Amino acid sequence: MNQPLAYVHPGAKIAKNVVIEPFTTIHNNVVIGEGTWIGSNVTIMEGARIGKNCNIFPGAVVSAIPQDLKYKDEDTTVEIGDNVTIRECVTINRGTTDKMKTVVGNNCLIMAYSHIAHDCIVGNYCVFSNNTTLAGHVTIGDNVVLAGMVAVHQFASVGKHAFVTGGSLVRKDVPPYVKAAREPLSYVGINSVGLRRRGFTTEKIREVQDIFRILYQKNYNNTRAAAIIEAEMEATPERDEILQFIRNSHRGIMKGYFKSN
Repeated sequence: MNQPLAYVHPGAKIAKNVVIEPFTTIHNNVVIGEGTWIGSNVTIMEGARIGKNCNIFPGAVVSAIPQDLKYKDEDTTVEIGDNVTIRECVTINRGTTDKMKTVVGNNCLIMAYSHIAHDCIVGNYCVFSNNTTLAGHVTIGDNVVLAGMVAVHQFASVGKHAFVTGGSLVRKDVPPYVKAAREPLSYVGINSVGLRRRGFTTEKIREVQDIFRILYQKNYNNTRAAAIIEAEMEATPERDEILQFIRNSHRGIMKGYFKSN
């Protein structure tokens, strides 16, 4: 249902039961899935691909061109999954030639005034609190919670099930399953509350804790710690994911609190 005071380009592909409120602008080359609600004063620009049952609140701008001086009007996209809520004044920029797209997965909540820059890949079930900012080329795993006013450096990664406390500056990669806090950002434990909420057993949480004790509390360097974890800990999906994250980190993982102080 399009309000007469909204503008929808004839080239946009809008499902029949999408609601578009007054004073919203939908540009050409946009696709919006069934059941999505778009509030007043929203701007959906070229290259947006928005899934089903999303809610986009007033002032949001989706798929504006990248804030990157290297961008030369390439045909790139923003891909938003299903059941995503994008709150007031959120900005999500489309990709560059690096990935050609910016992606936000399914069932995410992106709170007011957050920014997701070009070529970011955000997983499923993520929550970004107010004023969260991702620079370009950032990768965020599934079930990540970034508290208010978190700023993530370009090319950094945050592993799945991680929790980053409010006001943090993420300069290094944050491994999966952990809580990150303090300045400089450091390991302060595993995200046990989040893991319990998502159905992890007590035994599995202890396993993850044991892995990070070796990594962060035994004064080993990362290479040595990874070798010990692989040799001494039973192979499980969680163990292997942590090891893969450490070994694939381009920026290096954040330090442990005990090491950095």
